Amino acid sequence: MNRQYFNDIVQGQYGRKIAYADVDEITEDNVVSILGKTIGVFNTNKIAVKYLWNYHNGDQPILYRVKNGSRDDIVNKVVENHAWEIVRFKTAQTYGEPVQFVSLRKDDRIGKAVDVLNDYARAAGKGLKDINSGEWTSAVGTGFKAIQRKNGEVPFRIVVPTPLNTYIIYSRRTEEALASVQQLKDAEGNPYYQIFTPTHEFIVQNGQLLPFETLPDGTTVNSRLHVFGDIPIVEVPNNQGRISDIELTISLTDAINNLQSNRVDGVEQFVQSWIRFINCEIDEKTFQKMKMMGALVVKSNNGSDNKASVDVMTQELNQEQTQVAKQDMLDNILTIQAIPNREGKTNGGDTAGATALRNGWDFSKQAAKLKDQYVVAADKKLAMVMLDVIRVARKEQTRMLSELDFTVQINHSPTDNMYTKSESFKMLVEAGIHPLVAIETCGLWGDSEKVYQISKPYLDVLYKTVDEVVPDADQQRAQAQQILNNPAAQKTQDQVNDGSNNT
Repeated sequence: MNRQYFNDIVQGQYGRKIAYADVDEITEDNVVSILGKTIGVFNTNKIAVKYLWNYHNGDQPILYRVKNGSRDDIVNKVVENHAWEIVRFKTAQTYGEPVQFVSLRKDDRIGKAVDVLNDYARAAGKGLKDINSGEWTSAVGTGFKAIQRKNGEVPFRIVVPTPLNTYIIYSRRTEEALASVQQLKDAEGNPYYQIFTPTHEFIVQNGQLLPFETLPDGTTVNSRLHVFGDIPIVEVPNNQGRISDIELTISLTDAINNLQSNRVDGVEQFVQSWIRFINCEIDEKTFQKMKMMGALVVKSNNGSDNKASVDVMTQELNQEQTQVAKQDMLDNILTIQAIPNREGKTNGGDTAGATALRNGWDFSKQAAKLKDQYVVAADKKLAMVMLDVIRVARKEQTRMLSELDFTVQINHSPTDNMYTKSESFKMLVEAGIHPLVAIETCGLWGDSEKVYQISKPYLDVLYKTVDEVVPDADQQRAQAQQILNNPAAQKTQDQVNDGSNNT
């Protein structure tokens, strides 16, 4: 339960820590030692990860609010879950449109191989797994995706390991991933660690390597080769510091929860105001009767000198000033998170681009692009593992793909401002820019190379290259010179033209 505030837990150390090892390779000889040195980083991160994930799901400190002093019987606990709103927006911004693999080569074989890879990824439900991983990344600062082998038409499955039991060990010197570590349990509930390096798998339990098999001579095999071609688990960090989107503004969301709870307290206290009796006494039975009937007759205790009086003690909270304070905090959250202001006003005559710029949509897209490269790097590694599994299981044409042949395309609302993008494309090609460059620049399509290859027969009809234009011009000049040298040919040509016009 998130009874404490987040800063009380992390003590200002925001972001998830990275597990580094001072070696170039993890082997059977050093795996147990390195696991022991890095598990502390994982356990520290795990506390913050659990807090942030539960916070995102609505378990926030305001729910455990305790009120002391006057009217401590009125304690409202209101959660405005802006953390959920932030995570959903950030996840949709990156994964709202499916992330695709696109070809970088003008080669039909490469293009077909990339199409096959996309088909396998689509069949394995990669789009949904991307969303699940994206929620973890945004909420807690980092997320994971992994490949597992399986039998069937699609020889692998994509899973999303939780950061509550998974971490990656990196080389301090090269910053390359050395191994993935998962904290799991066996059938009897005993914990163990499954470790993958780029080539081998290890199982560590109770500080010792567990053997995979025992040979006839009594020696044990404590590691085994795997066929993934690389570490099958990849990390998708939210940013360099692995700071979650929630913790960027968590103090503001806590303050809004507190303010809103106090507002509701204020309303309830106004409705349930104290009743003040002056110079008169009243028993409980009469008071209850008064509340039922809505009226009361009282007599003064000391005659006419001290007249009896009954009134309601009320002091209403200034809701207008409170709303101004709340809106200021909300606006700060949107600014820090680079989330557009959906309440932005439009002026008559504004273009769609001007409105998007003023309300923050353009800034939001630019901020999202900073995160794109982390997603691209992770998905590229994941794709190479997928390719190795497909190659072993199916011997598909994907075997020809290398890291240089394709990339990862993230589509940020490709149809936004479609008319302006289309006009940009038209102006570029008419100005003599290569159609492929124009397709890539205008931002209408994710896989620009594929769009260009499909559209090339039509583009060739509309737009001629220099090699096509120059011969046409030479031919026209030759025909003109021939007519000048032979007036009879000109007369014959005029007669032909007249006949065609009459027809």
